[in-house]
Amino acid sequence: MENIKTSIVYDQDQIQKRVKEIAQVLTQSFKGKRVVAIGMLKGSFRFYCDLVSAMDLDILCDFYSASSYGLRNKPSTEVRLSLDVQVDLQDKHVILIEDIVDRGITLNSVLSHLKARKPQSITTVTLIAKPDQMQKNVKMDYVGFEISGDPFLIGYGLDYREEFRNLPYIARIET
Repeated sequence: MENIKTSIVYDQDQIQKRVKEIAQVLTQSFKGKRVVAIGMLKGSFRFYCDLVSAMDLDILCDFYSASSYGLRNKPSTEVRLSLDVQVDLQDKHVILIEDIVDRGITLNSVLSHLKARKPQSITTVTLIAKPDQMQKNVKMDYVGFEISGDPFLIGYGLDYREEFRNLPYIARIET
C-alpha cells in the first residue's frame, strides 16, 4: 500500500444516515412493484449492500460491471463491459446503484445498454456526484452527496488502484 495522505470528506455516520434516507424514499416509490436492484461493480458494492438491506421491498439482485478507469487513476473515454446482468429486465423496475458519477460517460453507456432490455423504468442512484465534471447529460434520480471540483475519493467501495475500498468512510487523496 502506498503512503498516501488523505482527509475524510464523509464519515461513516453521514454515509449511513444518507443511505437510510434514500432507502426510505425508494421503499415508498416501489412498494408492490417488481424491482431489480443492479449494483455497479466494483465501487458500489458497499453502498449497494447497505442500500438494498435498508429497503423494505422484495428485490431481485444483480450486478453489472463497466469501467472507464481500469487500474489507472485517470479516466478514459472508452467504456469496458466486464459483467452483464443475468436477470430478465423486461417490464421490471430497475434501480441502478452507482458509486460515483463524475463525467457521466460510464453511466450513459450503461443506461443505453439497460434500456435495450425494455425495463418498465430505470431509476439511478449514485452515492457521489461531481456535477462540475459532467461531460454527458445523464439522469441521476437520487444522489447521496454532491462534491465540487474533481477530488480523487477513496473508501466505502471507492478505490485507488484497487486499494482502500474497505474504509468505512470516504476520503479525499491529498497527495
